[in-house]
Amino acid sequence: MSEIKLTYAHQDGVALLTLDNPPFNLLTLDMTHELNALMPRLAEDQAVRALVLTGSGERAFCAGSDVKEFPQVADAVVPKKLALENEAYSRIAEFPKPTIAALNGLAFGGGLELAACCDLIIAEADTMVALPEIKLGVFPGSGGTIRVTRRIGEGRAKEIMFLGEPVAVETALAWGLVNRVAPRRGAVAVALEIARQLSVMPNVALQLCKQAIAMTFDRPEREAVEATLALSDRAFRTEDCAEGVRAFFAKEPPRFQHR
Repeated sequence: MSEIKLTYAHQDGVALLTLDNPPFNLLTLDMTHELNALMPRLAEDQAVRALVLTGSGERAFCAGSDVKEFPQVADAVVPKKLALENEAYSRIAEFPKPTIAALNGLAFGGGLELAACCDLIIAEADTMVALPEIKLGVFPGSGGTIRVTRRIGEGRAKEIMFLGEPVAVETALAWGLVNRVAPRRGAVAVALEIARQLSVMPNVALQLCKQAIAMTFDRPEREAVEATLALSDRAFRTEDCAEGVRAFFAKEPPRFQHR
């Protein structure tokens, strides 16, 4: 039975979320329901300050939706499938803390859409990514047309979606779709190391910074600048800001308490 495995360590503030449906970690409706229910709990868990999302095994991060389920949703694909997926994916995209996708194998279709919800994407060498939905007579319906386009721009987004062909990790890196390339079998280790670095950063400031960056895409520039001033005001009032200033003048590492 497919499931989402969750492991996290309180001592380092990092949650590792693993999609476990080998060999390709296809996203089923049941898994999507699990993901949808899990994300709010992780968002509220103060012990979690960064999240890493990966897939089990070595062949795939996630190869997309389980096509075998298509006949049971074909008569009402939006309410039975796409609305649920978009709700779950939006919970990841709007997760208040830093998120990292560790691509330990191919990321196709809904798998790439899922990865694009994360703040950072680490992919192993030889990884391939693709949005091949056009070959099934449809197009990415779980946010890929928006989130992937925001990462790589209109022209490249049309190329990857219109042609539906796999893209090598080196190209994905050059396009800005992937942040870093890790050695083979090393994506999770690299992602966890970055997550641990983020977990000791002032988490409130990181969350406010994430909100400020998100405003870039949905507000006029002047309005976004004004809104970020309010976020900056909140950051400057935190205990962590006072600690950061104290540590700066004391010439020692800050001891952030994430408040």
